[in-house]
Amino acid sequence: MGDFSYIAINKDGKEIKGSIQAENINTARFRLKTDGLVPIRLKEQSLLDKDISFGFSKKVKSRDLSIFCRQFTSILNAGVTVVDALRMMGDQTPNKPLKKAIIDTRERVQQGQTLTEAMMKSPKVFPTIFVNMVEAGEASGNLDMAVNRMGIQFEKSAKLSGLVKKAMIYPVVMFVVAVFVTIIMSVVVVPKFASMFEEMGSELPLATRIIVGISDVLIHRWYVILAILVMLILLTQAVARTEKGKVFFGALALKIPIFGKLNIKSYSAKFARTLSTLVSSGISITVAIEITAKTMTNILFYRAMLKAKEEVEQGVPLSVPIRKAQLFPPLVYNMLSIGEETGNIEGMLDKVAEYFEEETELATASLAELMQPVIIVVLGVIIGGLVLAMYQPMISIYGDLEQM
Repeated sequence: MGDFSYIAINKDGKEIKGSIQAENINTARFRLKTDGLVPIRLKEQSLLDKDISFGFSKKVKSRDLSIFCRQFTSILNAGVTVVDALRMMGDQTPNKPLKKAIIDTRERVQQGQTLTEAMMKSPKVFPTIFVNMVEAGEASGNLDMAVNRMGIQFEKSAKLSGLVKKAMIYPVVMFVVAVFVTIIMSVVVVPKFASMFEEMGSELPLATRIIVGISDVLIHRWYVILAILVMLILLTQAVARTEKGKVFFGALALKIPIFGKLNIKSYSAKFARTLSTLVSSGISITVAIEITAKTMTNILFYRAMLKAKEEVEQGVPLSVPIRKAQLFPPLVYNMLSIGEETGNIEGMLDKVAEYFEEETELATASLAELMQPVIIVVLGVIIGGLVLAMYQPMISIYGDLEQM
């Protein structure tokens, strides 16, 4: 198998560029013509112009999948076949992993596989929930509706993730600034004061001695601190991979001040939106619960969903195990219970999702406003403490001189 780069004319008369894998140049030319492309330049890629992968290619994000779903749905609604729709999407998708997955999927569909079977071969790009929705769409004959629903799902997921990340940017940046300023003052400013204090020969206050000691460690023993930090990070990562560690950090994420409630609202919105999307496409409730569980990154919610699946299989209404889990707000299982009684679970879940998505957005905005004054106060205390510790001996000396 070789890699060939090409410049070709598509059915619309537009010039496109790309790459293709084939056994030889003749096979590559034949495959391009089969795809409706007229190659005007085709050559085998050399080491200098070949696409190189170092194992950390750009990840396919929810927003990328959302755009793909929206465009794919529009093309299908125009009466274009699945193969041609995949060809068009492969030509215009900028994300390389997604582009490759689309091209591979198109080739598998051309070979006689269903779209579901073809997408299943690219699990790192197309998540389980997407593949199941496509399967339901193919079975019901409403593939465009299923893909469009997934586009909404990915769009909402991307928005929620973006809101939470946005709320974290300001405190993280300010924390980095605080650490940077503290290190600069400890390494540059404090030593100058320390040498001056030594010349005075006076006894330093405790706070000043602590600051001078920290400065000395940062200057002469920085590698020890670095080693300790690296060990703590590696230890934390190792613990987080264990079952007990996942439970500990999962519980911490829900109980941590300010952020805990935000996480609960975010998970509630994700649960309701995902389950509603799956159920509305005709997927059985037990399968939908299992798929939804796999989307939960917090092990406590994951376990709660698997437990709920077991009880639902035994004939228990879903609202009962959801309430017993004691993880979700009352609104979730109360609305779910009403949906079960009225036979409109997906409708109630949609309302729950919309409510908690709005709540998450409001909580994120409130969090950003709350964090600003808190971080400013913390920065002021840190910097003010350093300055006071340095000037306290000088103030004491001036006081002694005035009394003489």
